[in-house]
Amino acid sequence: MMLAERLAKYAEFLTFQNLPPEVIHEVKRRVLDSLACAYGAITALPCRIARRLATHVVLNEGATVWGTRHRTSPDMAAFANGTAVRYLDYNDTYLSKEPAHPSDNIPACLAVAESLHLHGRQLIQSIVLAYEIQCRLCDAAALRSRGWDHVTYGAFSTAVATARLLKLPKKQIVHALNLAGITAGALRQTRVGEVSLWKACAFANAGRNGIFAGYAAREGMTGPGAMFEGEKGFMKVISGTFSLPDMGGMDGSSYKILDTYIKPHPLEYHAQSAVEAAFTIREHILAEYGECVLQGINSIIVGSGDVAIEIIGRDPEKWHPKTRETADHSLPFCVAVALTDGKISPRSFSPHRLNDPVLLNLMEKIRVEEVKDFSERYPDAMATKIDVTLMDGKTFTAQIDHPRGHPRRPLTDRALELKFQKLTSRKIGREDRSKIIQTVWELDHLKDVKSLVSALPVMDTR
Repeated sequence: MMLAERLAKYAEFLTFQNLPPEVIHEVKRRVLDSLACAYGAITALPCRIARRLATHVVLNEGATVWGTRHRTSPDMAAFANGTAVRYLDYNDTYLSKEPAHPSDNIPACLAVAESLHLHGRQLIQSIVLAYEIQCRLCDAAALRSRGWDHVTYGAFSTAVATARLLKLPKKQIVHALNLAGITAGALRQTRVGEVSLWKACAFANAGRNGIFAGYAAREGMTGPGAMFEGEKGFMKVISGTFSLPDMGGMDGSSYKILDTYIKPHPLEYHAQSAVEAAFTIREHILAEYGECVLQGINSIIVGSGDVAIEIIGRDPEKWHPKTRETADHSLPFCVAVALTDGKISPRSFSPHRLNDPVLLNLMEKIRVEEVKDFSERYPDAMATKIDVTLMDGKTFTAQIDHPRGHPRRPLTDRALELKFQKLTSRKIGREDRSKIIQTVWELDHLKDVKSLVSALPVMDTR
């Protein structure tokens, strides 16, 4: 059986009725987390650009551009809303042969479900399906070493989720997959060197294409056969040959959404354990010296795995970030901020902080080294060890293997609600915040997911 046919068969197999309660609850947590990230970023430049592009298209029976009452085509709504979810680098993560941010699928699923006036249970089912497909593909084959970006897999996950929401038969789901895959390739250059505004848009664009493929298949458009296995197909050109094991719910297999990680800090996931270790060292220095003696630091050695170093600790630009997008993907910058401030927020990456002489001076003292054991344990552990040596010879050491938000150290529902409150308090009123939280927890009881979107307030998004 061709892989596209197998994925289409799985899309028909997965139903809300068979989802375990913990999976349903985890979907709600990811929806709340995504809305927190989106409203925390909604006035950022790439988000404003994406909204302007979306509002050029008017579709009264379409999907809502969050923060407005404008309704546009589902694919353009997914692009605008997906850019907002991704911008702060604060939404969830999955680490495997290829890393991913699977909650990027949520704006696409919600846009399609809203436009079709579907039940919350159908939305939940589509989100679980999208997580399964994207994460299983990430397990199967790495893309970045071959020059392709992880969002490439997002075209498949959103296409299948869209096709399922549209209630397409198996044959048309296959065509949706083939249409999405034949145009899916996204170059890894998005995340190399100085990082541009496009980083926030990369998956949103993949989702836009996946939705388009689903709707095109509904209208009867066919896609090239053997898209994965063909002579010039995806495996030969992009991924290399791979196979997939049983997916969630089949023969007792668990669901991938349970293996993904929620971020406690707004930065690239491979830096989460590093900043947590830096916080610990800062507390120890404060306890011993009564102050964080930054000027007394002689050297900082950050030990990490090879994947983390490749992504956020190798390029020269990471030691002199000029953009927010580069800074939140900079291991030395994130460690320097954590040691200096004892906390990290979206404002840690403001233009002022990028040029802060204290941070720049501290970054010059940072050396990143590979620890073979950390590389070998990845992705089961995301280990980082930091050694800070002072001018007087005193050395402080901390190691974190699993940062907060990892499945082994999950954030509580209360912590997740606090994250939502923190990110939205300056943009959404208290009553509206409470209403959104309550509506998300009741997602599986909503007869029309429009109820959730209607709970999102209109605001000044310029």
